[in-house]
Amino acid sequence: MRLSDVGNGLAVAGSFALLSACTVVGIRSGTEQPVYEVVATLADDIEIRHYGPRIAAETDVDGTESEARNQAFRILAGYIFGGNRDRQKVAMTAPVETERSRSIAMTTPVEGSESGGRKTMRFFMPSSFTMETLPVPDDDRVRLVEIPAQTLAVLRFTGWRDSEAIAQHQGELLTRLDGTAWLPQGAPTSFLYDPPWTLPFLRRNEAAVAVVRRDG
Repeated sequence: MRLSDVGNGLAVAGSFALLSACTVVGIRSGTEQPVYEVVATLADDIEIRHYGPRIAAETDVDGTESEARNQAFRILAGYIFGGNRDRQKVAMTAPVETERSRSIAMTTPVEGSESGGRKTMRFFMPSSFTMETLPVPDDDRVRLVEIPAQTLAVLRFTGWRDSEAIAQHQGELLTRLDGTAWLPQGAPTSFLYDPPWTLPFLRRNEAAVAVVRRDG
């Protein structure tokens, strides 16, 4: 097992243990996920999806990939487990979204190193909440944001999800979009659906990027 995955698991295991929706093997079960429409299927593992508007709690952190992911998860988990003005618990949903808080040129490979930099993590809020009904975070590092409707190209994969693996699949997604009817917009992101102790071959991971139809 890779050391980065071990570190991630130890750092967030306490928070994930509170999620009653998880089974003993760590697979999500009954956890709410954002609704989307499959607009096109480019391959068995690549879909074009349209998501409606969503609300997320997000935070930005600095550090290596593994350090930033651990810290960001703890900050956001604190919010949904009662770290808010109403001391209200908010149900965990899937997936967790992570991205680098910087632009990545579409003509260059996506970096896969453990180098530092600012990263953003998002927890999507249950659909029963609105911006008006969500509790206000105690921690000023947590922001509640409205995400407009968007169309994403999504590559699904299992296995490792450290920085190198995620970067590899993000780069693969961009490469495989070349020559299709879909033009990437902005930097890729990743969707992680399962707790860190889930067996790698059972994990659902996704690389995603916003897309628009190419002219002509």
